[in-house]
Amino acid sequence: MAEYSLKNAQLEICIHSLGAELFSIKEVATGKEYMWDARPEYWKRTSPVLFPIVGSLNGGYYRYDGKEYPLSQHGFARDMEFELISQTPNELRFRLDATQETLIKYPFQFRLEVGYTLDEKKVTVSWKVMNQDDKEMYFSIGGHPAFLCPIHEGDKQTDYQILFDTKDMVVSSVVGDEGTLSEREKEYALDNGYLHITEDLFDKDALVIEKNQVHQVSLCDSKGQPYLTVCFEAPLFGIWSPPKKNAPFICIEPWYGRCDKENFEGELSQREWGNQLAPSETFNAEYTIQLH
Repeated sequence: MAEYSLKNAQLEICIHSLGAELFSIKEVATGKEYMWDARPEYWKRTSPVLFPIVGSLNGGYYRYDGKEYPLSQHGFARDMEFELISQTPNELRFRLDATQETLIKYPFQFRLEVGYTLDEKKVTVSWKVMNQDDKEMYFSIGGHPAFLCPIHEGDKQTDYQILFDTKDMVVSSVVGDEGTLSEREKEYALDNGYLHITEDLFDKDALVIEKNQVHQVSLCDSKGQPYLTVCFEAPLFGIWSPPKKNAPFICIEPWYGRCDKENFEGELSQREWGNQLAPSETFNAEYTIQLH
């Protein structure tokens, strides 16, 4: 595993070649870190790339072309070595191609490129998925960046708030005991866009906010001031911190796909919010992390 970095006058970011995982966003002037440091007592990752699935499969496997394929939560890309394919003063790009190992679990010839671009106090994370097979390819992709919360020493997380770009309410689908999605929903009332962080907010796992309800999410300090904003065009996203651990971070996760419903028995092509590519087609998406 190698480490790579980008730096300008405001920020320095660092990425591992393993999983093409962003693991540090640091202010140059103050040395302040904004990302979780992957201590395993809470969560051993910082910002894994979720591919070719997001979330868990009902029963731990999916069905495709008459066969069942076991695949662990969030897929395999996060645990594979990516190749650095380009480096400029403000951008790093990494590539992962299908291998004999991946074809056993996911029978498609794919290419996945992950890019990181630095512009003043903004980081753009980009995904490019290419179908290099001679058949339709089905996939999901998502981000899982973990940001420190609280961000200021001596603060409590429960004094902080999450700010959405909608004013009155968000509706979350509820994750069931097996890591798949139940039929239940939960409404969260907002105070002019703000949701107060409570000790039990993540006791039932992630908030799963679907149907393009929100495209901008900020973490706000005890004074209600945003210190970090994630912007995305993804149709759904998750907000997560390890249940019942009082972990000092919160993930804001743009997704193109999600876990199965708990009673889902369909084919890979029928997974909700999934994506498909014809042979030689390309999928592009991105999200941004803005520091304030």
